[in-house]
Amino acid sequence: MGESRGFAVSRLLTHWPEIAGPDIAAIARPVNVRYGRGSMGATLTVLTTGAQAPMLEMQKDKLRERVNACYGYNAISRIRITQTAPTGFSDGAVEFTPAPKQAPRQPTPQAVTAARASTSDVTDPGLRAALERLGSHVLDTSPTPKGPK
Repeated sequence: MGESRGFAVSRLLTHWPEIAGPDIAAIARPVNVRYGRGSMGATLTVLTTGAQAPMLEMQKDKLRERVNACYGYNAISRIRITQTAPTGFSDGAVEFTPAPKQAPRQPTPQAVTAARASTSDVTDPGLRAALERLGSHVLDTSPTPKGPK
């Protein structure tokens, strides 16, 4: 139903930090978009913890403007805030902050040497460096470390 009105809900979910901004995205996340009967304006339901709800309440107009700016028209007419404990219900147990990014794995010296040897006849230094980097990762046969699941 949302897509028939020009509003793709999945974009709101997947790009939430860019749309809401890092300060709001750190304390809240979108849960639901509901449409009224016959009206174009939708209601966005946002989940936050009880301690952050008053801060988010003061920023509702700013958040509504950001969401509507993303879609180019007044897709959201109201924002409803729901509160939950940081742990307990399944929605409340989810961490609001994304997991930290891991540092990229470095290839073995043997792979770097093999990649350097195979790109020795490339004359452009920028292209040669890019090909060496790519080749060293492709030729690296060391086992990939398993991260926590």
